[in-house]
Amino acid sequence: MTTQVVSATVSNPSMGKVFSKTATDDAWDGNTLTDTLSGQQIGILMPNTTINQVQFQYAAGLCAWRIQNAATLTFQRFGFGVKDGLACVASSKMAPYTINPNDILTAYPLPVDADATHTNALAWIRTSKGVELFEAKNVVDATATEMKTVVNEQTLGDSMFNSTLASIHVQAEDGATVDQVEIIDNSGGTVLTIYGGVRGDSLGAMSLDINLRADNLAVPIGKGFSLKITTTTQP
Repeated sequence: MTTQVVSATVSNPSMGKVFSKTATDDAWDGNTLTDTLSGQQIGILMPNTTINQVQFQYAAGLCAWRIQNAATLTFQRFGFGVKDGLACVASSKMAPYTINPNDILTAYPLPVDADATHTNALAWIRTSKGVELFEAKNVVDATATEMKTVVNEQTLGDSMFNSTLASIHVQAEDGATVDQVEIIDNSGGTVLTIYGGVRGDSLGAMSLDINLRADNLAVPIGKGFSLKITTTTQP
């Protein structure tokens, strides 16, 4: 298993703390960040503190993060990191959240795919059922590839059946382009197609952390539905 250093500043207008971890790629388990000074988890160090910003950085590839209640397992806040050196204060703001003593800050990093024509990608999917992280690894250029849940490798239709899709946020590895994502129904028909782009320090970049952001959707998810992504690696 490969590893990489991830770090985050968690703050509000009057204070902030730095958290870090040498995280294992392709895993949530064991990737809980702790304060760089005290070694404590976020819920223990900052209980009842209201925050409105998380600046999250990874070394290379791509990375999702979440603030999760360790007791209920619910996600309180979530997002994607940026490559170390590309942090932006303005783009890392979020809706205020008051930290629960049970909260932990965890990371799910992936490395850059070793093959020059393959891409790794992640997607935060929000529906009326909740939020789930999807992934597709070793995506061949210009080839629509199904994304499945990180935790148990379920399809969109299995994980989110009988819910309504509200948003899709996609991050591909450094330098890669998300050409499009598609929602496919159980008969193979295309329900929805959304174009993406590139991110970070490159021509035409949409943002530092997201290749595709689609909000305010209202797509009913049926059994057998799938989420597919098409990408192009960095030239």
